[in-house]
Amino acid sequence: MTPTEPMTMVARCPEDVLAMVCVTLGFDPDESVAMLTFGGPRAFQARVDLPRCRAELPETVESLLGPATAHRVRQVVFVVYTDDEVLARQVWRGLRERCRQAAISVVEALRADGRRWYPLLRGDRLIREIGVAYDVTAHPFLVDAVLRGRVTHASRDALDATLDPHPGRVAAVEAALPAGGPPTGPAALLAEGDWVRSTVRGHVVEDSRPGDHAAARLLSALRTPRLRDAAWDLVAGDAAAAHVELWSDLVRRCPRELLAAPAFLLGWSAWRAGHGALAWCALDRVADADPGYPPAAELALLLTHAVPPDAWEPDLDWADGLRPPRGRPA
Repeated sequence: MTPTEPMTMVARCPEDVLAMVCVTLGFDPDESVAMLTFGGPRAFQARVDLPRCRAELPETVESLLGPATAHRVRQVVFVVYTDDEVLARQVWRGLRERCRQAAISVVEALRADGRRWYPLLRGDRLIREIGVAYDVTAHPFLVDAVLRGRVTHASRDALDATLDPHPGRVAAVEAALPAGGPPTGPAALLAEGDWVRSTVRGHVVEDSRPGDHAAARLLSALRTPRLRDAAWDLVAGDAAAAHVELWSDLVRRCPRELLAAPAFLLGWSAWRAGHGALAWCALDRVADADPGYPPAAELALLLTHAVPPDAWEPDLDWADGLRPPRGRPA
């Protein structure tokens, strides 16, 4: 789930809705339910996988309508992406009943299979049976998104693939990894933390990428929670998109044994930048590298409950206890 980004789109027909979903999610969904929300204090969009069996249907419905209710949403739009008409209608009935209970108005509901859309909420019998062909690849919403520098991927898998490692670049960083373990002792930790912060801040400001030796030193330092927090603390709202670019590059260059920290920082930056789908992809990389990585669960909770980025700040003080008290020599 992600808060909506500052791009104005007005949907006047089902094709507009389908294009809007692609733009807001950043990819064209399949075997999914997408929800757009309107009228609450904070709009957001969400996508969940279709249930694998009828027993999972209540959980699927609640994963969408729970946050919608919590955020006092007044109106929603649903698109069920599947060619399974029976499953789509089961999901639609569950969503419609939960909306009725929550006094949430459904503005539009569609089923789309990648070729044709079918009305779920309203529409004449013939259209319900045969559907309407669509193709939003050249829709004005997507064209406008490209002009604004926003990429819409063909699928979630295609979005996830943008984080795949580059073997040659990984090998170059691996060869440059510093010998020995992480720094120990207050002075060494403080010095390395200051280096981490100045390095990350410099590349974010300059929109540049570290060389192999600097990347190796940075990725090695992030194994230490304090030093990871030194970088984490820098991810502010206005700079979040630049952090996404930096950490995306480092994730693609990172040896697997060091991947958890930079992938988490990418996920956090993506959430702060409003790219929820990318944040989930990053969390998948964290789980693959270190299933129990502690801060990942915190980010997953924020994403699941559609917490807006500007409503929460990490309580971090990476240098706590490392700097000498003011007025006393180091």
